[in-house]
Amino acid sequence: MRPIDLLNGRLKLRHLVLVVAIADEGSVLRAAEHLRLAQPAVTRSLREVEHVLGVELFTRGPRGMTPTLFGEAFIEHARAVLAELRRAGERISGLADGAVGTVTIGTLLAGSNVLLPRAIATLKKARPGVTVIVQEATFDAQVPRLLEGEIDLILGRLNPIGDLRGLRQVTLYAEPVRLVARRDHPARSRPDLTLRDLLDYPWVLPLEQTALRQELEQIFRSEGLALPSNLVECTSILTVRTLVHDADMIAALPELVARTDSELEPLPIPLEPVRRQVGVTLPDRRPLTPSARLMLDHLRAQAAELTAQSA
Repeated sequence: MRPIDLLNGRLKLRHLVLVVAIADEGSVLRAAEHLRLAQPAVTRSLREVEHVLGVELFTRGPRGMTPTLFGEAFIEHARAVLAELRRAGERISGLADGAVGTVTIGTLLAGSNVLLPRAIATLKKARPGVTVIVQEATFDAQVPRLLEGEIDLILGRLNPIGDLRGLRQVTLYAEPVRLVARRDHPARSRPDLTLRDLLDYPWVLPLEQTALRQELEQIFRSEGLALPSNLVECTSILTVRTLVHDADMIAALPELVARTDSELEPLPIPLEPVRRQVGVTLPDRRPLTPSARLMLDHLRAQAAELTAQSA
């Protein structure tokens, strides 16, 4: 099969939608229900696209439809095409009136509890017709979705992008990371508290693939200490705060998180080596949609206010 065969009109947009739906739903039946189509119609359309491509895209098993090697490759491109078409529609709509659209934000721990809610609130006040979608995950999990166009930007502590191509970063503000515990944590009664003393208590740490986790590991190594043996790994801000509130757990959190929670208080142990730049990661070559540009403008404005308040 030559690549040009995909441009001869036999492959339809509905084929892309159908293949992605089967991949997401895991079965022809659920895909048909999701698309509000009859199951035979979905089965027939799947056969059509497989005939156009000349390969099998899915295998049927006890757990449903599983993409083949060809299917995984085609699904990746189908998602990208559909994402770009959605962006085209939003851009045209945004250019027409500037009052509607959707912006999807991937969030990390830093910036998600104060900066993002404030920016969303001011955006919605100015443009109530703009829909904001917030999705939380690690940086490594967000990047492929950013590059594929499924999300518009990633907000959080800036991670080194290294050899990753097609990305650019914008710094919004600097924020320290502090070790925190609840106000009545037993460690507060210990004189001359040290990092070693805190190993006697349970910890909640970020996942291994996060930049903050790597920096914390470096601090432990510099003190000649191993990581806490009693720990939970988590990046959900709500879960982390609840664990710290309800138990003797210790966590490393952005200072704004601790400052806005009356039940939490920093411990007297500095984390100076930890980098603390909060910002957004953006696609380098793909222009932002009007809604995404508005979101970035409001993030910048609110970050400037936070910086002024902490000065």
